Amino acid sequence: MKKKLSIILVTLISIVTYAQNTAQYLDNKISLNERVEDALNRMTLEEKVALCHAQSRFSAPGVPRLGISELWMLDGPFGVRQESVWDDWISARQTNDSCIAFPALTCLAATWNPQLASNYGKALGEEFNYRNKNIALGPGINICRTPLNGRNFEYMGEDPYLTSVMCVPYIQGVQKSGVAACVKHYALNNQETNRDFVNVNVSQRALHEIYLPAFKAAVYDGKVWSIMGSYNKYEGQHCCENDYLLNKILKEQWGFDGVVISDWGGTYNTYEAAENGLDLEMGTFANDVKPFTKGIYGKFYLSDPYLKALRDGKVTMEKLNDKVRRLLLLTFRTAMNRNKPFGSFNTPEHLETARQIGEEGIVLLKNENALLPLNLEHLKNIAVIGDNATRTMSDGGGSSGLKVHQEITPLEGLQNKLGGKVNIFYAKGYSEKDDQANKLMIEALEVAKKSDIILFFGGLNKFYHQECEGADRDSYGLPFGQDKLIAELLKVNKNIVFLNISGSAVAMPWANQVPSILQAWYLGSETGNALANILTGDVNPSGKLPISFPYKIEDCGAHSFDKMCYPGDSLNVFYKEDILVGYRWYDTKNIPVQFCFGHGLSYTTFTFGKPIINSNEISSNDTLNISVPIRNNGGREGSEVVQLYIRDLKSTVLRPNKELKSFTKVLLKSGEEKLVSFKIVKEDLQFFDEKSMQFKVEKGAFEASIGSSSIDIRQKIKFNYK
Repeated sequence: MKKKLSIILVTLISIVTYAQNTAQYLDNKISLNERVEDALNRMTLEEKVALCHAQSRFSAPGVPRLGISELWMLDGPFGVRQESVWDDWISARQTNDSCIAFPALTCLAATWNPQLASNYGKALGEEFNYRNKNIALGPGINICRTPLNGRNFEYMGEDPYLTSVMCVPYIQGVQKSGVAACVKHYALNNQETNRDFVNVNVSQRALHEIYLPAFKAAVYDGKVWSIMGSYNKYEGQHCCENDYLLNKILKEQWGFDGVVISDWGGTYNTYEAAENGLDLEMGTFANDVKPFTKGIYGKFYLSDPYLKALRDGKVTMEKLNDKVRRLLLLTFRTAMNRNKPFGSFNTPEHLETARQIGEEGIVLLKNENALLPLNLEHLKNIAVIGDNATRTMSDGGGSSGLKVHQEITPLEGLQNKLGGKVNIFYAKGYSEKDDQANKLMIEALEVAKKSDIILFFGGLNKFYHQECEGADRDSYGLPFGQDKLIAELLKVNKNIVFLNISGSAVAMPWANQVPSILQAWYLGSETGNALANILTGDVNPSGKLPISFPYKIEDCGAHSFDKMCYPGDSLNVFYKEDILVGYRWYDTKNIPVQFCFGHGLSYTTFTFGKPIINSNEISSNDTLNISVPIRNNGGREGSEVVQLYIRDLKSTVLRPNKELKSFTKVLLKSGEEKLVSFKIVKEDLQFFDEKSMQFKVEKGAFEASIGSSSIDIRQKIKFNYK
């Protein structure tokens, strides 16, 4: 009895003392780090280990004895995932968890507008905060190496600089609400085929120049609070327990002070997880044990086996304490942050943010014969053809799938916008069921014959083996006989606008015959309204491609060698294209593309004046200033993305013909001119030297190219690095 009373007394003293220190913290009398150390020193070994692994599908335990909160997280790069039952993926069937779906991240990248990325993160953070979630599992910032990657729609394109610039304000926006962003998947998760065990073989140069910069920017500039490891291996170790990636680079070189979270089921070994940088193990055995038993979390690698390894001296207490410090800091930043603002959910403001991002991300790829914007004075009958005109896209694709409060389909958006002004005839046109193909084609042709213009909503969807987590695409071509249907439609009506709904590039063998083409992405809750505003001209398109559209898949660098370059032999994949990813490959190898990186048209036109440069030389401590006048020569207001690329004209190593180093999106009224300025510094000229394992610049001549895309270069200027 005395022993029990003694234990109770010690516990009460701990709680009171900790509460007093917490009160001091709230009065800003002690720092976060002091609060972390205070809690750490009061924890038992068992309590420390308990912090390092999940307690449910989407939560991790706190320390109830000390009043330290649990951590709750959910997927959503694009919205807050629906609630699931404690131990499974299946829905909890709640009635209050229907969210707003924001556009996919390829669409966000296509806006080339960092302010919209900030707005996106802010709105998303507010929705997570309202739902009492502490960690938002996103954004995805892997590089789109091949168009066939099933998760390309979750990422921000093929260029490390664009991805870096766009992910930082997104992260900052989320974390303003006291919710941790969790950038993923670190690192080299560039395919879904064999993703759980394929070993990525890549040069140090490509790793540091192409695949790591966005993660580095997330840490350095975004100050991100958590990072998720990837499933694949690098140098023979799984990335969720990879010493080089997690300890050497992330924590030591970059000084990351946040939490490394495993992807669900991405942990395989207690020693490597304990010593190599993983902090929080999630989802182990998630798909192996059905149903989950009550004691399954004790079998996690960082649970009971970790506790035993610590007691046996097989792993270090130092690494455990480092994990616990990080987890406590994350908890105090999020779940126990008393200063975080109130959240909000499903608000009109968030819907407006979703719509604006969708509108600015839509890319006008082609517009011959001025089919767009729709001339409503001369149009009486419009044919809307395609399954994607009526299909909702937010509820598929794997872990990013959402239960949405609403999703306006393209057909609904057009009907709402044009109802009573024109006749709209709909035909499904194509289906995943082959036995319906002829019937649907006949119906589509009949609708096309009696219409003035065809709006064909095609592309991909979030089916398995199209664009979906867990599998890459089967083909670069369009599924369900769309190419054949378009060829037949052209025979009866050549006024076709093709709207490609996808997160990746697709083959378009009929592109020379179709007058107008729009890249429409996955636009979320406001899909139909955003598209209707672009089609009618109420909004002038200003999106630019964050990816290249090759004519055929064999033109892509990842597909230009052999199967060991993609998808590998299930055990290994070799990145033989090295640093030449995306437009770097096409431009350097002089391979023509259907639509190039950075391309996007407008309903108005822009001219680029003669650039002004402050000097023809730059040294390590200098800044080179380049300004160029941009003028809107058209009849309506519009935005242009002015892009600056750098080329090393003489180098001892292979350098790409162009590398994006800066861009500015500028809004101009009709007839207006503005001066757009860029700053070039030493870091913009460097490459990663594998001998010294550092970035370096070689002296000599460089060229700055300024234009409207990676191919549409309007001005060039040379300078020297001395």
